[in-house]
Amino acid sequence: MSNPFIQNLKPIDHASAQGAQKAILDTALAQVGFIPNMYANMANAPAVLSTYLHGYALFRKESGLSAPEQEVVFLAVSQANGCTYCTAAHSMIADKVSKLAPDALQAIRAGQPMAEAKLAALYAMTTTMVKNNGQPDAAAVQAFLAAGYKESDLLYIVLAISVKVLSNFSNHAFGTVVDERFAAYKVA
Repeated sequence: MSNPFIQNLKPIDHASAQGAQKAILDTALAQVGFIPNMYANMANAPAVLSTYLHGYALFRKESGLSAPEQEVVFLAVSQANGCTYCTAAHSMIADKVSKLAPDALQAIRAGQPMAEAKLAALYAMTTTMVKNNGQPDAAAVQAFLAAGYKESDLLYIVLAISVKVLSNFSNHAFGTVVDERFAAYKVA
């Protein structure tokens, strides 16, 4: 990441954290099993990390999108926002946890068209939503619906975008270093 604009705040160390910072890092640790660098930075404002974790969990639980589809959404948002940290993290999750097809992940990371039309429509809709500040044109919405998605899926894309804005923008602010466990998926 280049040009971090937060210079004086440092990552919150879970071992020495207290109060609201410790409480939210405890929650994060329980959810993911470790404290990613992003979370340690976000914990400087516990409400930011709390809101992120809450929205992220709800998107995962309630969206109705499959795990691979969820990763397509998160990757589309992260790429559109230029967040190399989240692109690396979600690439690893897509590959190792959510089992997104390798060719689809490779296409997303390379900025190439995806072979699976439904995933391509999901990626295009999400990217359009981000780039147009939540105001897609009628043709984009019709293409999305024609691919087999529902209008309610658009609302869950809004939720995912909101969650990723918290993480993407925080990572820009701090110039967050990619964690070792995501390093193999680092974006140049």
